[in-house]
Amino acid sequence: MNKQRVLRHQRNHLIDRNFPSAGEDAAIVAVEPSPYDRPGSSYKLAFTDTDFILREDMRPVRLQLELLKPELIQTEHGIESTIVIFGSARILPRDVAEQRLAQAQRDGDAKAVRRAQMQLDMSHYYEEARRFASLVTRATCDADTPLVVTTGGGPGIMEAGNRGAYEAGGKSVGLNIVLQHEQRPNPYITPELCFQFHYFALRKMHFLMRSVALVCFPGGFGTLDELFEVLTLTQARKVRQRPILLFGEAFWRKLINFDHLVDTGMISPEDVHLFHFVETAEQAWSVLEQEFSRLDADTVETGKAMA
Repeated sequence: MNKQRVLRHQRNHLIDRNFPSAGEDAAIVAVEPSPYDRPGSSYKLAFTDTDFILREDMRPVRLQLELLKPELIQTEHGIESTIVIFGSARILPRDVAEQRLAQAQRDGDAKAVRRAQMQLDMSHYYEEARRFASLVTRATCDADTPLVVTTGGGPGIMEAGNRGAYEAGGKSVGLNIVLQHEQRPNPYITPELCFQFHYFALRKMHFLMRSVALVCFPGGFGTLDELFEVLTLTQARKVRQRPILLFGEAFWRKLINFDHLVDTGMISPEDVHLFHFVETAEQAWSVLEQEFSRLDADTVETGKAMA
């Protein structure tokens, strides 16, 4: 037995690192200051030198870091398949919207009452996003590959998505972006899966990298940017086709005249089948189950044809 332990120790020694890790060297430097380690000095290790990393010339490296960090960490946590939820940061939970309406009514400000009433009407989408995320999480938690809810990590619909997953006892991802106006991560994201981005392009790429479906709730410019990027890439076959759901048909048809785009030849008639309108969490999940079954069947048929 002692001989076996010796052999194991010898084998482990043979495969030990030949060089100190970057972390080990950084720790040594941190406790052994040098007279050259002062403002303006180039003495710092390159990967610990913030001034160097933030130089304009280092943009390609920063782009690579924003690609790699979320990729590696999600892989470490076993995140393989996600359902992405887009939507406005301005849509409130129902209880908050009710409080604002009550306050506006007490103040007697007619314009404020109208705005607050609209916020209350739109809060319906917060509650549906919350229920949908909870439903997805519970329905797939025991699957070989659970579906993990991913959002932009902020308030509003994003918060609702992370909150629903949290309340269902599941993980969820938040892909935050640094903005001129402060945007804090909502408190329901799994801490190890809460990321922060500088580059919009890399953030949008990560939305798509693991997604098996994209669910879009009402929103403004940011939501439209995310939605149309997905639709464009799908239409152009730059990404594989996946279900795209739009919550609230009345909202989307009033906002975007899809029929006009077809009539004027700006999109093909079949392009309107790239997405589905849904109204409730249950309907959305039902559509996804049907779509997943259809895609699985198509994959099987393609495999048979290639055999």
